[in-house]
Amino acid sequence: RPLAVYDTFGSLDAPTCWLPLTPAAHAGPLRYADFVYAVAGKFTTAATHLQAGDKLMVWGPLGNGFDLPEADHLLLVAGGIGQTALLMLGRAWLAAAPSRRASFCWGARNAKLFGHAEDFRTAGMAVELATLDGSAGVRGTVVDLLDTLEKRGEIAAGSRTAIACCGPEAMMAAVAQWSALRHLGCQVSLETPMACGIGICFSCVAPVADQHGGWDYRRTCLEGPVFDGASIAWEAIG
Repeated sequence: RPLAVYDTFGSLDAPTCWLPLTPAAHAGPLRYADFVYAVAGKFTTAATHLQAGDKLMVWGPLGNGFDLPEADHLLLVAGGIGQTALLMLGRAWLAAAPSRRASFCWGARNAKLFGHAEDFRTAGMAVELATLDGSAGVRGTVVDLLDTLEKRGEIAAGSRTAIACCGPEAMMAAVAQWSALRHLGCQVSLETPMACGIGICFSCVAPVADQHGGWDYRRTCLEGPVFDGASIAWEAIG
């Protein structure tokens, strides 16, 4: 499960500090894994002071990963730093059938927040950008970018196009709704906090549709973190 979420623990002068992270790349078991993070809180701020040779505890892999969809065109849709969950998926999907198309669609507040987009180009994927301030790519959200691609004829409703998405919950909800209206399959990765990682504490639950027309909680560390976007009860999150 190369794309499953890892729980990362470390002392960092804060023994209870932890963060769920998805590896952006790896090189086989017990060798190395690359993680990308934005400095936003206690753990990530402390992590900027780590030196080569410092040790962290890593718990994982946890849960499931993205399925390789049966499609001709894969749209990897990211918001914020959600791109970290998608690079290996795109590589694996193209490696399985190099003749297929993969497009990486990335939305952020401004162009300064884009990093490592070239990794997707190098892997053979088209890169499309959107920024809220118009400093790069389409002005607007990543959904506005999807609308633009649709108008250009690159996405057709009901076509053999599949979507894999990771980013802020509101953004994933919008992408899942956009996909459902066009009858396109959409997988989303929910990187919720995972305290125990073995399904006991229920701190990582997400509301998922059940067979009775309602919804029930599912543990992202076991049943997730990847779900069908249409199955999430987005209105119950937050």
